[in-house]
Amino acid sequence: MLEYAKVILPKVSFSKELFSKELAKCINWVEPVQVQELYTWCYKNFNHMYPDVLADAFSNIAA
Repeated sequence: MLEYAKVILPKVSFSKELFSKELAKCINWVEPVQVQELYTWCYKNFNHMYPDVLADAFSNIAA
């Protein structure tokens, strides 16, 4: 599912609301061991656009 996230998130990045919804789905779908990789990839690719969305989405992840 991580590869799916890497395909879908860039496609919906034009809309903050849609990006936020899809990111939440992706976080729930990826294997727990892949959440850190998703986190790193998202911050590398989208932190300049949606730092608040990323911070909110990943703050709900148990560390």
